[in-house]
Amino acid sequence: MSNYDSDGGSENQWDDRGELAWNEFDWERYLRGQEESIRRYLSHYEAAKNRPDRIDYGAEKMDWGTSGWTEDEDGDNAGDDEAALDENDVYTLHKNPIYIATKAIYASLLHSWHKLALDAAKVPQPLAVALLASLHRGEEQAVAAIHALDFGDYAMAVSLFKRALTGLNASLAILNEEALLRHRHAVAWRDDALPRLFDLREVWLRVISECRDELSRPVEDDDE
Repeated sequence: MSNYDSDGGSENQWDDRGELAWNEFDWERYLRGQEESIRRYLSHYEAAKNRPDRIDYGAEKMDWGTSGWTEDEDGDNAGDDEAALDENDVYTLHKNPIYIATKAIYASLLHSWHKLALDAAKVPQPLAVALLASLHRGEEQAVAAIHALDFGDYAMAVSLFKRALTGLNASLAILNEEALLRHRHAVAWRDDALPRLFDLREVWLRVISECRDELSRPVEDDDE
């Protein structure tokens, strides 16, 4: 996953939709398809969780590294009707690979922590709430950064990804608190969560680097 396309591929996508007009049912089907993409990425990621290249492996399994990060090459959900055919041509944020990877990894963290944190005997409740809040803040800022990325505002994307990293660092700090380390169930969760948090940081840092590369390029003169 070394070649995240920081351009997002969304420029003029809505202008190119032609006469596409979907109703609520069409959009619901589309959104369910994109939720399935998150589940597919997570299944690949989980299968490779012991591999050092798991984020790149997941990207390869999703076919992101072959012909563009935002293209949906999975035609399994395409039907014979016109709406299904048009679906392959529609780009929204939900198809952005950075969005999919971020949502998938956060979903795994939030789901498992929520189940554990329900038991006060396993996790101190103040820490349970604090960690949930920090995870949600990190995800919220990351999604906002991906929005900026899709609109081609690289400077704002960098600023928002840095805020997401602040939220992620807050999660790491909580996981290192002595009050949490005294609880074996929380420690077991921590051991599984740390690689996922570092993977999120790795993905965002790659995108930040690409955004800064874009910002450092000289502006082309339209007259040329």
